[in-house]
Amino acid sequence: MSGEGVVPVSPDQHEEGDGLTLHRLPWDDFDLIARGAGGARVVRRLRRAERSRRLLLLRALVEETMKSPELAGPLPPPDDAWELLARVQENAPAALDVVLAHPYTGTWAGYTTRLVRNRITGACPTWMHVGHLHALAAAAAIRAGLDFQTRIPLWNGGAILPTLGLARLAADSPWSVARVCREHGRVEVSGEGGTVRLPTAVAADAPGWWGIPRLTVRAGGRELSVHLDDLDPYRGLYEPVPPQRIEDTERSAWRALLDEAWRLIAAHLPDTADALSAGLDAIVPGPLDPFRISSSSTGEAFGSAIISRPPDAAGLAATLLHEFHHIRLGGLLHLTRLHDADPRERFYTPWRDDPRPIAGVMQGAYAFFGVTACWRAIARAGTGAGQRRASFEFAHWREQTWRVLRVLRAAAALTPAGRRFTDGIAERLGPWRDEPVPADLGALARAVGADHYAGWRLRHLRPDPRTVTGLAEDWLAGGRPATPWPVTDRPPTPVPDGSWSRARADLVRLRLSTSSDARDASSALSRTWSSVPDATAADFAYASGRFVDAARAYRAELAANADRPASWVGLGLALSELGTIPAARALLRYPEVVRAVYRRIPDRARTASTPEDLASWIGRFTYSAGGL
Repeated sequence: MSGEGVVPVSPDQHEEGDGLTLHRLPWDDFDLIARGAGGARVVRRLRRAERSRRLLLLRALVEETMKSPELAGPLPPPDDAWELLARVQENAPAALDVVLAHPYTGTWAGYTTRLVRNRITGACPTWMHVGHLHALAAAAAIRAGLDFQTRIPLWNGGAILPTLGLARLAADSPWSVARVCREHGRVEVSGEGGTVRLPTAVAADAPGWWGIPRLTVRAGGRELSVHLDDLDPYRGLYEPVPPQRIEDTERSAWRALLDEAWRLIAAHLPDTADALSAGLDAIVPGPLDPFRISSSSTGEAFGSAIISRPPDAAGLAATLLHEFHHIRLGGLLHLTRLHDADPRERFYTPWRDDPRPIAGVMQGAYAFFGVTACWRAIARAGTGAGQRRASFEFAHWREQTWRVLRVLRAAAALTPAGRRFTDGIAERLGPWRDEPVPADLGALARAVGADHYAGWRLRHLRPDPRTVTGLAEDWLAGGRPATPWPVTDRPPTPVPDGSWSRARADLVRLRLSTSSDARDASSALSRTWSSVPDATAADFAYASGRFVDAARAYRAELAANADRPASWVGLGLALSELGTIPAARALLRYPEVVRAVYRRIPDRARTASTPEDLASWIGRFTYSAGGL
């Protein structure tokens, strides 16, 4: 990127001289994006580039499929849909813009282009995916108020009209065809199983018709309006998915949460609120994930996020910022390259349990920079249990994001633009590390960070077998370790050695979100901890601050199963709180070595010692040798 990032726009927009216009992103706007700023203006610039990119994809797909008429199957040729879109552009360009801006237009275009170019089969016959272009054109024409008729795919009796809703017809085959007709203001979708007439208010449900509801919330003079989309087949990340209609009660719960989350964002992050309002179009309700929030997005679906319903508004606010940062970065990456291709899975990130390639690290660092900003704003404005939880999340994510960012900034694969981008994040994030948080919450955040990192090391780093064998022999000989220990890590492997449990972190957050009173929080935790997935009595004792009980329980877990990663790390955490420094040091900094050596010790020798004894021995050795 030399001065400006560029991407070609659609062939219908011209610049005199070469017949092609280029989208240009000035460095000032690039820097604003890096810092999580720029408001609605910069997001609109990204959206204009995204519109042009999609038009180019659509035109290229039409041209590609016209070379192979069989790809259209029983549907009209794709050129018919293109002509209908041209009519819409001529008569009501705003209607075309709505369909082009629809997040799943981008998902569909990318997915179908890959199918056609690679001659592979997707979730259903290729003609169904190619034919979705007719559904897009029909939806645009309905929005434009044009009379037309066409045929569109019918998937298991469902005919999607993107941005509008789904007509439900009886069908004998999973893959068939429906007819769409608009005449004299009346729209009908018909097939062998009957006819569905669209209601005047298409967002509302009607016989045979499911509308896509729009949630609109307002606060502080700002408005956010998004679809709650549970219908569009291209709303998923990878393969198309069938409609999964949510209940009215679930929709009401989303409306209430979104209203409260928007109040938080509008009040405490107004510039971000303006950007969100301009850039977020749709939320896809994801499966509920007990005691945590799952979310995801893809660069092809600019403006959409898949989110499991959070337990509270603060969690939703943080998740919206997390996914919106992904969305914004996805748009930027369509304009310029921030890093070279490097698919090796080798980076540690605290938001994933597996090693990540540089592309994932870049996305995660920017997304959790947004999460940090959200919790910082809530912590500075809140009171009571909400403030304590927000302060903890702020303390945790600022350090964990900084940890990753520091490694990312040194990566050789970064382009000059990528280096400038990460420097922009650091410019905002760095000073936040000096902002005060309550000492107990800062310590808790460090412990949760150490928990995850030690678990990652234990599962993904393989110590040198010669070192492991030598240490095992030294231990059995009963003397001071004589085996030299290289302090450099070997590259991680993506194949995990054991499963990981996030129950301790879930329990810590559950206790913090319950009450600002320690006794009330402890009492509430005692009633609910057993419902946290994978939580053990040892985890409950640790999260409750009963570290002697926790250490005893983790020892018992290891006696029953010496391979369980969470038990090794849990013992290290409990011992650290009890001041048993050498053992805790080894278990939290090099747990993979301790477990590997323990595995090499014969069963008869294990009965005369404990994992803690071995960890203490290794911890004293590595400390004196300067290895830790």
